[in-house]
Amino acid sequence: MAEAQPSSHAGVRQYFFIVKEEVSSDWKDLAFHLGFERADTDNIAGRNRDDKSRCMDLLEEWLKRNGERATIEALVEALSEAKLQSTVDRLEKITISDCGINNNNGITHFLCLIPAVFQEAVKGFYELRLTKFKPLIWNDNFTLTLDDIFTELQLIGTRQQRPNEQRRKLNSLDDLFKPYVTGLLTTPRCFLIEGEAGGGKTTFLSKEALDAVSQRTELGRRHDIVLLIRLREVRKGETIEEMVWDQCVPETTEGVDVQSIRAILQRNESRVLFLLDGYDELRPEARTAGQAIPKLLNGKMYPKSTIVITSRPSAGVQQHTQPDCNVNIMGFSPDNMEKYVQQYFSITEKPGQAEGLITMLKEQHPVVDLIHTPIFLMLVCLLWEEDPNMVSNGTMTGVYSDLLTCLGRKHCKREGVDMPTDDLPTDLADALMHLGKLALEALLKNETLLDVSEVERKHVNWQLLLNLGVLSLEVSTSKLHPRKQLNFSHKTMQEFLAGRYVAHALASEDTSVDLLQLTSITKAHEHREMLQFTCGCDSRAAKAILKELSKLRSAEFSNLEDIFDKFKILSNPEKSRLSESYKQFVLLCLDLLTERKELDVLQDFRETLPIIDLVNFPDRRRRAALKFYLENCPTSCLPDRMIVGMSRISFEELEETFTNPVPGLRLDLTVAFLPPPQPSEMIWLVSVLRNVPCLRALKLPLTKLTTMSLLPLVEALRDMPLLEELDLSWSGTLGDYGIHILKKGILSVPHLTVLRLKGVDMTADAMSSLTSFIRRLERLTILDISVNAIEDVGLESLAEILPIFLGMKELNLRMTSISAAGMRTLVPALRHLTGLIKLDISYNEDIGDPGVTCLAAILSHFKAMKVLMLRGTGITDTAISTLMKDLPAELQVLDVGNNYIGESHIVSLVQTLCHPSSMNMEQDRADEEGMATVPLHNTTLQRLEIGHNLGMTTKVLRKVIQLIRSLPSLTRLDISSYLWAKLTDADALVLADSLPRLPVLKQLFMANISLDRAGFQAVVQAAEEHPNLEALTYSEDCLPDGVDASSRCLRLQRGETVFL
Repeated sequence: MAEAQPSSHAGVRQYFFIVKEEVSSDWKDLAFHLGFERADTDNIAGRNRDDKSRCMDLLEEWLKRNGERATIEALVEALSEAKLQSTVDRLEKITISDCGINNNNGITHFLCLIPAVFQEAVKGFYELRLTKFKPLIWNDNFTLTLDDIFTELQLIGTRQQRPNEQRRKLNSLDDLFKPYVTGLLTTPRCFLIEGEAGGGKTTFLSKEALDAVSQRTELGRRHDIVLLIRLREVRKGETIEEMVWDQCVPETTEGVDVQSIRAILQRNESRVLFLLDGYDELRPEARTAGQAIPKLLNGKMYPKSTIVITSRPSAGVQQHTQPDCNVNIMGFSPDNMEKYVQQYFSITEKPGQAEGLITMLKEQHPVVDLIHTPIFLMLVCLLWEEDPNMVSNGTMTGVYSDLLTCLGRKHCKREGVDMPTDDLPTDLADALMHLGKLALEALLKNETLLDVSEVERKHVNWQLLLNLGVLSLEVSTSKLHPRKQLNFSHKTMQEFLAGRYVAHALASEDTSVDLLQLTSITKAHEHREMLQFTCGCDSRAAKAILKELSKLRSAEFSNLEDIFDKFKILSNPEKSRLSESYKQFVLLCLDLLTERKELDVLQDFRETLPIIDLVNFPDRRRRAALKFYLENCPTSCLPDRMIVGMSRISFEELEETFTNPVPGLRLDLTVAFLPPPQPSEMIWLVSVLRNVPCLRALKLPLTKLTTMSLLPLVEALRDMPLLEELDLSWSGTLGDYGIHILKKGILSVPHLTVLRLKGVDMTADAMSSLTSFIRRLERLTILDISVNAIEDVGLESLAEILPIFLGMKELNLRMTSISAAGMRTLVPALRHLTGLIKLDISYNEDIGDPGVTCLAAILSHFKAMKVLMLRGTGITDTAISTLMKDLPAELQVLDVGNNYIGESHIVSLVQTLCHPSSMNMEQDRADEEGMATVPLHNTTLQRLEIGHNLGMTTKVLRKVIQLIRSLPSLTRLDISSYLWAKLTDADALVLADSLPRLPVLKQLFMANISLDRAGFQAVVQAAEEHPNLEALTYSEDCLPDGVDASSRCLRLQRGETVFL
């Protein structure tokens, strides 16, 4: 090389990867011509496990020995002398150096050329493959363009919002780059797009790819390199670069291979867009930690790139990354349905048929509940085209069964044979059953393609199935894994044929449900659609599936009553997880019932779901299944409890579900009215509830009931004699007159065990009047009258009747304007409530030391107490020192925030809590050395609130962040400073190191605590990496200059938050 390029180590090292990959086992030949002795090569061989590693070690050693003399020219010369001409040729084609540097050895530097070639190759490849598609493989004449799709998107959450916290419709993915839409302060990196089976995820992502390479979208304008990767084609061990070469560029593209792709991606990382299609179809072995796709998702590879990934819900993307934006494909709106139908029949040149189908859909035919997804609407159009009478079924199984009949007719017509009246021709039926078995085997391996050679080995007549139209033959587009393969018309077709086979096998009674390999409820979710088809095909199969799910439910939700315990005092992470999982399990079971609404399966459905828990009423198909169950099963088969939370928009669904009386149903109903209900709405609500005479719980929080809207409710209480829970909290417009109306209704519900009247604007007079009625509720276990100005006078009336309620478990007197005098009246009554679990007297500052000291004297009586809330009660060191002597041993929650506790007593309190054996022992004031002593672990305490105390200074914070390591069960911790505290970077690192030792922590409050930039970043990073931490609350005024405040868990706060 006549003109040498810059010979920095970084320059020549960039070629090492290519040389290592090419030379491999010939590394010793190269070593000889680079000047290495036999002893050197033996040493290199001994310290590396394979030839590629040895070659890389050799090159690094050569670079280290030769310094400035280790140039690309010298390396090429050694390669030539070692007769490794193929490597020299490769270096001539590829460069990862700067443009415009010439050489005489023929190494042309393509940095500017190769990316351009690559981009054009990708664009041309997509335009050729993606612009048009044939969704009906049996109909070559039916072709759609990607511009024909009608997809509705909905943003359901961001990394700073919980899912469903603020749903909003999106016009396109471009909206996700608008901060006022997402609430994100930085550009999102990862978008998760979820949709149900047949929802059009693959088609949508294909359109995004085509639009992006043409720069018609914001995604395209922000990215130069757009890479669409079908995850079902990915194998274990493949690198990202191999996937790109395999799927995104034609094999004939000059100068582009795996090595050059790696160089291009590395140099253009921030301008790279990965479109990952179908995470739910990614093979299990390619999902494990250390594989390329998980590493790309979690940012270990190409962290500056942008990712859009599609999946069916609950496939597990979140185990690798916390998406910045979570989007749901909603399918078709009514308007889009109509457009699609018109378009379908326009393409098939039968426009006259469109009007009839549109009319039927507008009449809310049962099938309309299916067709919000493109695949099912297309199949309905196909069936309508063949025979309008075939569009008669409102189940997925019915649509696909009719489709098989339709395809069978067409096949028989082509072949000139008669179509049997009761089934498919024997040869077709046999081939489809064999194909169903192969479809099942593939699904259990999370595969959607069948190798032709494997199908032939099983003696399946796949040519017949090709002619039928349920399969297509294609040569794999994968260059890494070329093969002839059979592709189903859609994944739902594969699931239908598999379910059909399973139903046949189970109905024959010579096969058990074990063939489904349902080892867990997670597995059942993975095969949800196949299970639906199985149940839809045969009632015996449905019963067998439900029995198996019942066994799984018993194993994974062994104590449902405990999970849904109405007396749960605080959030338990494990119970919360189980509760959410069970809600999803309920929806799964309802999906199965939608496919087989028959009386035979109701008993099995009941045994599978002893408790039904729903957030809002489900969609109409699930609601119809639920209604069928409630109205057709005997009282003995009803669930033990049915729990429903709903909003105003669900009223119609409530009425549809309970059009007829359901005697014996123990319903827990929560209704959130926003804005407040009109009297007519309450009349309507209670009229519906009369069909549920065994209503167990009625919760109307935040409804802001007026006296006029309360009247119909009080009247209705007469028809709810078995009511056990009543919650009218935050009806601030009720006032004393509303309480006067309510107290008469209380007489109608003698079984009431829970009464919540938080924030109803009740005064002492109303409280005194109400107690004479409450005293008749002998079973009362929870009483919440917080945020009402009942004062000491009202408290005196309550104290008179409290001893009646020997089963009382929770008493909430937060913010009730009571004083130390009131506490002296209350405490003698509390002594009778030995089973009390929770007591809250927070935000009553006049209680002070005398009131809490009075309470501390009887704490030893409360052996069951788990929650003690004393926030903002005006206490100082005097009360806290007394309190520490008799803290309940099983205490799970202690809140003493917003008080005047001093430095040493805060540390003593935390030490006492950290050391369970120190409970009930006198506490000595800690000296300077003793303050930092780390005691034994306390695995009971789950929530500790000591923030905003007078003694929460820098010195105390340093002690506390060391001590909290001994509280591994904490889910919530408030260590906010009183006015302002400063922690050094070293202190912040101690806190960051402590967070992993609090594995279930969900909320951390750090208001008024100042951290420097490095310390702040360390704490935030630890919070980001924490598996359960949802919120790190930090004062906005304390943010270091220039830091990134867009962390998913960071919550910025102005001023002090009052927890009601």
